[in-house]
Parts: sequence; C-alpha cells; structure tokens
Amino acid sequence: MLLKSTITCPHCAVAKTELMPTDACRFFYLCTGCGTKLKPKAGDCCVFCSYGSVPCPPIQAQRAGDSTASCCG
Repeated sequence: MLLKSTITCPHCAVAKTELMPTDACRFFYLCTGCGTKLKPKAGDCCVFCSYGSVPCPPIQAQRAGDSTASCCG
C-alpha cells in the first residue's frame, strides 16, 4: 500500500507530495501555491482521490479486493 500521494492543484498546477492518513479521509487541502482550498470532486471520498497521484489507502485496499475496507465511515 502506498502512503504518499502527490496532490496537484487544478488552479495553479503546484504539486506537493503528502503523507496520507490511514485512519481518516482528508476532505480539505490548502494549496501551498495559490492558497485555494481544495475539496473532493463529486463522487470522490477525499482530496487524494480527486487530485492525488495515488488514491487514499481505503480505496487502494478496495481495489486490491479487500471487501472489508471502507472509506469515510
């Protein structure tokens, strides 16, 4: 399981690698380039799934076939 994801801001294209939490979803992310507060896109559970290079750990687990994995409760 990958725990780092590079978030790329859709407004200014600044990219930053962040450590993803394994026990919670991250609903907001403040871009270090332009200061925009990013929120998940419709249908996504967190900012990593919307703007990251790697989806959050629970989604990774689901895609690997772990039927007990769930994201955001």
